[in-house]
Amino acid sequence: MPQLRFYRAAIGSAAIALAASLSLTACGGDEPSSSGDAAPTTLTFGVQAAPNSMDPAQLHDGQQRYVWGAVYDTLIYSDNAGVLQPGAAKSWEFSPDARSLTLKLRDDMKFSDGDPVTSKAVKTSLERTMTTAGPQQSNLSAVASVDAPDDHTVVLGLSRPDPNLLVALSYGAGAIGDPDTINDARTALDPVGSGPYILDRSATVDGTKYVLKRRDDYWNVKAYPFKTVTVRVIPDRTALFNALLTKELDAGTTVDAAQSKQVESNGFTITRVEDVTTAGIVIADRAGQVAKPLANVKVRQAINHAFDRKKMLEALVSGKGRPTEQIFNKLSPAYDAELDNAYSFDPEKARNLLKEAGYPDGFSLTMPANVVVQPYQASITQALADIGIKVEWEPVPAQSSGQTTKWGMYFNVGSTAAPSRTTALYFGKSGSQNPFRYEDPKMNELLTKVAAETDATRAGEIYKEINNYATDNAWLAPFFSLETNWATKSGLEYRGTGSAVPDLRVFGVAGQ
Repeated sequence: MPQLRFYRAAIGSAAIALAASLSLTACGGDEPSSSGDAAPTTLTFGVQAAPNSMDPAQLHDGQQRYVWGAVYDTLIYSDNAGVLQPGAAKSWEFSPDARSLTLKLRDDMKFSDGDPVTSKAVKTSLERTMTTAGPQQSNLSAVASVDAPDDHTVVLGLSRPDPNLLVALSYGAGAIGDPDTINDARTALDPVGSGPYILDRSATVDGTKYVLKRRDDYWNVKAYPFKTVTVRVIPDRTALFNALLTKELDAGTTVDAAQSKQVESNGFTITRVEDVTTAGIVIADRAGQVAKPLANVKVRQAINHAFDRKKMLEALVSGKGRPTEQIFNKLSPAYDAELDNAYSFDPEKARNLLKEAGYPDGFSLTMPANVVVQPYQASITQALADIGIKVEWEPVPAQSSGQTTKWGMYFNVGSTAAPSRTTALYFGKSGSQNPFRYEDPKMNELLTKVAAETDATRAGEIYKEINNYATDNAWLAPFFSLETNWATKSGLEYRGTGSAVPDLRVFGVAGQ
């Protein structure tokens, strides 16, 4: 069975809080968890943003998944180690030419209204997402047809091989809605799903609090030990941290080492989670459309040699992470340990590379300044000035990441995602981190090669080639892979890794 690794996508707000802010924080709720030796049966989580909609075609895959992922099954799911596992589909198989995907469904699933989950429901859900404008539509862009030859078989016909399809089916794109109600207005707020929980509308306050009640008839109920889960929307992380200190919280993230020590002294266990996000510069204008010097590989390599990553890590994020010069992290099959020595801190070498590229006196360029880059801005300015590159910062709205053709390069705290997803985002022609739609013959050759590869091991080797090629050509200038810490009270465990998706299964009961 083909399996690919999945790594959570996350973008944060500032310094190490970038990694923590999009993580889940759990807090004491309306029904307090059991104490002492009794296993906790309730849990309340705090997130920073409410679900925009519970409509399957409008689902987002960030922290909003904590709510919709409890209500809906997806065809495939990503476990806490980041490995794709059977979900609603108990098995799947690509055709030899990777132009068809056959999924076999479980026969013991039911919607919360008691109706069985069949291939009709999957077909209806997928076709609706494919034809409805929304965040999941592009994830199914390679799907040309959906057939249901029997009640428990679904066959996807593809217009082209798509190496990201299995990952997409573990995203919101793979969520299964009830065909009888999916088009009703109620679906946006009170959907009928086949997941382990139902939304308790009587206790839910949209945009503020979402109360989930466990379905004891769910096919995989043992994976969900908490009978009641409340997801609260609490944007203020300081308030959440203070609540952790006062033991109003069952679990939560801590931003720095000092905070971790504080909560640990209060009886919490600290779990270190590595490689949650990757911070660095995206050198997007590789053809030199708005910043001509960036078309020269020596200039891009010089930029990489300008940064003292180790010193920046300690000064900017209290050492919570590790320096890196590649976009793929250690959890990815695309990761190559040798690449983390590709660009040593060497300003003299950087200046020589600029001279060889025809810029002995350096040059100037503009970068977007927003809340994400603010903690790093002074360091970036100084490091590039030291090799002769003058950066002028143009303020942009907080939600603007710089992913436009206005700026030749921009700072980003980005996804630790499956290699297929990371590749599509940064190197695919339509990727959000490739705003200039840059293409390269060698990279195109590798992308075509990996798209047609259905064996996960061989695909991993091709992704490693992609990683090497992009790093050698300095398409990016990563700084470090960030980590976060989880604090959990007695009786609870945090079981996720840097590759775990936002899902209730990251929490478990100790000893179970």
